[in-house]
Amino acid sequence: MKKLALSDEILMTIDKPARYIGNETNMVIKDTNAVDIRFCMCFPDVYEIGMSHLGIQILYDMFNRREDTYCERVYSPWPDLDKIMREKKIPLFALESQEPIKKFDFLGITLQYEMCYTNVLQILDLSGIPLLAKDRTEEDPFVLGGGPCTYNPEPLADFFDFFYIGEGETVYDQLLDLYKEHKQQGGSRKEYLEKVAQIDGIYVPSLYDVTYKEDGTIESFRKNNDHAKDKIKKQVEMKLENTYYPKKPLVPYIRATQDRVVLEIQRGCIRGCRFCQAGMVYRPVRERSMDFLKEYATEMLKATGHEEISLSSLSSSDFSGLQELVYFLIEECGKQKVNISLPSLRIDAFALDVMSKVQDVKKSSLTFAPEAGSQRLRDVINKGLTEETILNGAMEAFKGGWNRVKLYFMLGLPTENEEDIEGIAILSDKIAREYYTLPKDQRNGKIGITASTSFFVPKPFTPFQWSRMDTAKEYLNKQHFLRSKFNEQLNKKSIKYNWHEAELSVLEGVFARGDRRVGQALLAAYKEGCLFDSWSEFYDNDKWEKAIAATGIDIDFYTCREREIDEILPWDFIDAGITKAFLAREYKQAKEAKLTPNCKMACSACGATVFGGGICFETREQEVSAE
Repeated sequence: MKKLALSDEILMTIDKPARYIGNETNMVIKDTNAVDIRFCMCFPDVYEIGMSHLGIQILYDMFNRREDTYCERVYSPWPDLDKIMREKKIPLFALESQEPIKKFDFLGITLQYEMCYTNVLQILDLSGIPLLAKDRTEEDPFVLGGGPCTYNPEPLADFFDFFYIGEGETVYDQLLDLYKEHKQQGGSRKEYLEKVAQIDGIYVPSLYDVTYKEDGTIESFRKNNDHAKDKIKKQVEMKLENTYYPKKPLVPYIRATQDRVVLEIQRGCIRGCRFCQAGMVYRPVRERSMDFLKEYATEMLKATGHEEISLSSLSSSDFSGLQELVYFLIEECGKQKVNISLPSLRIDAFALDVMSKVQDVKKSSLTFAPEAGSQRLRDVINKGLTEETILNGAMEAFKGGWNRVKLYFMLGLPTENEEDIEGIAILSDKIAREYYTLPKDQRNGKIGITASTSFFVPKPFTPFQWSRMDTAKEYLNKQHFLRSKFNEQLNKKSIKYNWHEAELSVLEGVFARGDRRVGQALLAAYKEGCLFDSWSEFYDNDKWEKAIAATGIDIDFYTCREREIDEILPWDFIDAGITKAFLAREYKQAKEAKLTPNCKMACSACGATVFGGGICFETREQEVSAE
């Protein structure tokens, strides 16, 4: 076993030292002198969060199957260790080899949410890698970013050498092969960046220039190097049977946030909710085969010893083989006393029958996500869910023995009014009252409802990408109004209301839809000491306000401004497979509260058929054949 980078003395003084010692079950060990490429995969948050991320598990397995590559991992050191590392000048290290990140060829950072951006700078800083890409030398690793936040990489453009847009299975091998060849030839850093810029899905920010109009909007976004592409096309793996997937996923020694086997059953979503970025950018819908899923479920449970398996999907109920798969798992998992988790499941007779078989009723709660309190607003966001459906689902659950319900809503949705907001309290109350229509002898104790609201943040490549978002003050006013309505409810003892921080949501909006200029504020905030911003106990709004004021960033310009349909948006250089015309059409439909059918009901011509596969493509082929 490798000598640990941290001494026993340090490990004894910090919280959860197992975060930093590696050597977990199924960890890959290689001779660092026998490989050509060293790649460090980073999740810029605490270990327990990062170890729950499926994407890193997939890429870790994929890269380490290459004999010439050793993929290792690093996570953000918790503030207690961060302080010690700075004081004692200990460089950030990878878990597997315990060697400094600076010695690697690549540092790949997954960008899952905007409020981890200061942690990205922490990783670079503790590694001894210059924060700005332009300051890096031939001795520094290439810093690349991937994940959902790369659908607008511009706020991070100054800090990354390049970004990978899309799903990781498609061109990473090409990227690594190119580097191996480049390394053997002794090429320069700039030459390699010019080479990777020619690979589909790779965006090198330094090869592009942005100019701005007097009103602050973008005037032009142009490449400054002939090797760069005019459009960066997102990468999509159409044949999921050919993809890498870990049969022996990593198992941590301490409890992770998602401490279970994760089985990805499909990618994409047919629903078309207008606020949901994942539902748009992960199109088209692609399902994994039943044989693949049964084999991998069995192998992963055997290799990990986990006591739970979770089906991963944006909408599990839409998976065509769900019933067959679930009943197979019930039989297999029953033998091993393994629990089955079914997130993203619509509450219907099948779901309740399944959950009664796989969960302990006394320990579980059911989750509904109406998102909006009124039918009008649910139609605006294209939720495709009626009040009748929600109440019927709740009643079926109550009859099945459930008495705890979680409800998720958003405040600040486009066109929202006080009636819509009050509808959140009214719908929660109706669900509680529905429970008490059951005869007393059929009730399982008292009803417990938790209604939670987050604040709407418009995201790139959604129909609401042009929409304004509320100011922090507007958010708080709506929150206070809703609280007053909950306090008026007769069933208020049965209903608990939780809410999200307004300032944090506004900042998320700045980085979700910002351009390159907001990177200055990010750097200033990091230097002020901002870190772990997604953790409420560490988020410091005063420091952020100071950083934003010092850099002259106008928050309102990026957040509460309705954007023109023909405005050049910071992410317009990316081809995400869905057309701008489709998104604009959906935005118009939203303002008129008109529904768009889901992809199985009718093709809405979003543009995803360009990939030549998926449910939408198959549906169109069937329709053509029928004609």
